[in-house]
Amino acid sequence: MRAMVEATAPGCDQATVYHCDAWVSRTTRYEDELLQQAQKTLLPRANTTCPTVGGATLRYIPVPVQRGSSFARLSEYHRAILGAALAKKPIDASVVHAHVGLPSGWAALHHARPDARFFVTEHATFLDRILAEPDARIMYDKVLHRCDALFAVGEGLRQLLIEAFPHHRDRIRIVPNPISFEIPRPEPVTQLRRWLFVGGLIPRKGVQWLLEAFAECYADDPKLTLSLVGEGALADSLKERAVELGVDQAVFFRGAVSPDEALRLMREHDLLVHPSRLETFGMTIVEAIAAGMPVLVTRCGGPEETLAGIEKEAGELIPVEDNADSIVAGYRRLRARFPDGVDLERARRVLAEKYGYPAVARAHHSAWFLSVPNDAPAKPGLVGGAI
Repeated sequence: MRAMVEATAPGCDQATVYHCDAWVSRTTRYEDELLQQAQKTLLPRANTTCPTVGGATLRYIPVPVQRGSSFARLSEYHRAILGAALAKKPIDASVVHAHVGLPSGWAALHHARPDARFFVTEHATFLDRILAEPDARIMYDKVLHRCDALFAVGEGLRQLLIEAFPHHRDRIRIVPNPISFEIPRPEPVTQLRRWLFVGGLIPRKGVQWLLEAFAECYADDPKLTLSLVGEGALADSLKERAVELGVDQAVFFRGAVSPDEALRLMREHDLLVHPSRLETFGMTIVEAIAAGMPVLVTRCGGPEETLAGIEKEAGELIPVEDNADSIVAGYRRLRARFPDGVDLERARRVLAEKYGYPAVARAHHSAWFLSVPNDAPAKPGLVGGAI
């Protein structure tokens, strides 16, 4: 969401971000009702904003959410709280762009001006779970019906949406996530020894197999290190397993870090290892190449699409397997042909042309302002939910 604003806001007369952030709590139904009412009462009195990236203005809106809520109910929470924050007035913007269809698209749908052009970006890896809920599926259909266009970040998501809503086929397009290519790497990578993982420490990211693979490669080269950036349910078990494998002195758990810190770490490490089971786009992979590091990544959906035509130049793509073998074999192949068999400069140029801020901003602006009169102020309201 931050990259989206940073890329697109400079081309607008004015841009306001309504960041609706879910605050999950364990409450009874009665407590939840009291909490919702209190928040609706307080929000109109707390109409504070601050500057954010790209010259945009940010309004942060906490959304109390009862733990275990369905996607449909979560969307209703966002709709109601955004309405309270707006004091029941419509979003004062000629263009409204929502970040994901549910919950943000549903919230924006109910508070956009009738004459506003309305867009949604979808990148959720769990979109299939959202659409599996009958009520959420109906909501999503209504969001699409109101949309001027929905931008899926990859072909896999686009096909999923077209299969679910064939009557909205013409509204569903592909516009990728924007990636910054502005900051160069101080020194080029010369050896593939400092491994980096950025993402959730959860089974879907394949981090358990990453640790096993690292231990096997570390046995061959004790100068290897692995930095794990992120948090998740597997954090404690991974730390315990690192001790069991005898690699705890070479594995560093850095926890959650800011986007700027993550990019700084990419410029300091040698190799991004990303053995995910499923990615809709693979933003981290493109960010790593933008930061001047090769990647070792699974063919899990998004990466083979984003790296099409530059697989060898960017690093090594490996199959999704429930073991460490493919990671180890992929690393050894990449190490054997590095650096002569990799062309990061070409990979970087190709990706910048497709996913750089200017390219993605042009795609959005050409859609947003297509039907806006020349004398009308371009004032997008960007509604974003927590990811």
